[in-house]
Amino acid sequence: MKKDLTQGNVTKNMLLFAGPMILGNLLQQFYNIADTLIVGRFLGPDALAAVGSAYTLMTFLTSILIGMCMGSGALFSYYFGKKENKKMKDCMQLSFLLIGGVTLLLNFLVMLFCRPILRLLQVPDQLMEMMHTYVWIIFMGIFFVFLYNYFAYLLRAVGNSVVPLYFLGSTAVLNVALDLIFVVVCRWGIAGAAAATIIAQAVSGLGLAAYTWIREPNLRFPLRLSSPEKGAAGEILRFSFSSSVQQSVMNFGILMIQGLVNSFGPEVMAAFAAAVKIDSFAYMPAQEFGNAFSLFISQNHGAGEKGRVRQGMRSAVRISLLFCAVISLLVFVFAPYLMLLFVSPEDVNIIATGAGYLRVEGAFYCGIGILFLLYGYYRGVNRPEMSLVLTIISLGTRVLLAYILAPIPQIGVVGIWSAIPIGWILADVTGILYLRRLEKGHTFTGPTTE
Repeated sequence: MKKDLTQGNVTKNMLLFAGPMILGNLLQQFYNIADTLIVGRFLGPDALAAVGSAYTLMTFLTSILIGMCMGSGALFSYYFGKKENKKMKDCMQLSFLLIGGVTLLLNFLVMLFCRPILRLLQVPDQLMEMMHTYVWIIFMGIFFVFLYNYFAYLLRAVGNSVVPLYFLGSTAVLNVALDLIFVVVCRWGIAGAAAATIIAQAVSGLGLAAYTWIREPNLRFPLRLSSPEKGAAGEILRFSFSSSVQQSVMNFGILMIQGLVNSFGPEVMAAFAAAVKIDSFAYMPAQEFGNAFSLFISQNHGAGEKGRVRQGMRSAVRISLLFCAVISLLVFVFAPYLMLLFVSPEDVNIIATGAGYLRVEGAFYCGIGILFLLYGYYRGVNRPEMSLVLTIISLGTRVLLAYILAPIPQIGVVGIWSAIPIGWILADVTGILYLRRLEKGHTFTGPTTE
């Protein structure tokens, strides 16, 4: 199941490695969508708005942990390609203890400040209790999210992208089954949807951790802190926190957009909740391909394979652009019908608002496809800070324009939708110009912080 990404056909190996990662993330989106679809159909528009808005908050909070796992995975992959097993195990141990500690701290803070956070997001009074219930229950399972993502990125770093898919696929089916039982049969309402999610997360997180520990003895590490090699702690802090800040900044911008959307009332909130799920599902393969591409670049960077790095970049751009162009066309044409998956035909205003969002976003998926590749490239060649810069440009533009345009009566929510692709394009231009500068300087360095 493992792949040495420093050998063989570049395009074929990238696609074979990325395939399970893409499918796995689509399954993850599927069981996120299951909550929204079942809640929207069986509990009504208010519950749909509450779950959708809560999902944006939860994505922001969990992105802190997932970003740290992602950054650590790039470092694992680098040392795996370089065949430095001792340094790799030091980084594995340090990152597990660091990210696990951050997870527990985040859990405590959210439990303590849940209600003030929801007020800050301008959640309408009629939705407050539903959102509070949903967030509170979901966050009880946050440690399982950490376990799954940590061991998934560890396995992917050594070329195994298939096993995480198996665990995610089985728990996606479990989540949907539990949603139907808890919400439709037991009538536990929004609490039932949240309970179904954390049970599924527990199965995937504990299951993948146990598999890795039992079946991959070469990936075991002592849980008690030992004496790591010089520089290991600095590398983990740099890579994990750079990627974490990038992911959390990205999702914090989305959270600020959610706050602006909330000010337009429950109908727009419901439309946004459904449309964002469709939007995320549509471009998720491009995002996960960018993550797989990052690990490909990192392994080859560690092995000193400069030619394969350049060849991989050219091949990845062609693949991503082709995929995004096809998805853009499909989403643009079928936007109203996609909205009908989440809301009843009678909710005409919600369908029209959501379709408007999808058509604006869908026309520019090539922009975000290139941006995901740039994120992955800079993580892979020891410049995770540049990924953060591009995220700030993209999200800063999006938030600033949205808050400027949305209050104008003639523009309204369309201003929020339009600001997003403009941010993507500005970040793409910046990332490409900086990449050309690197190529002229022939910069190709390792991750050492010494």
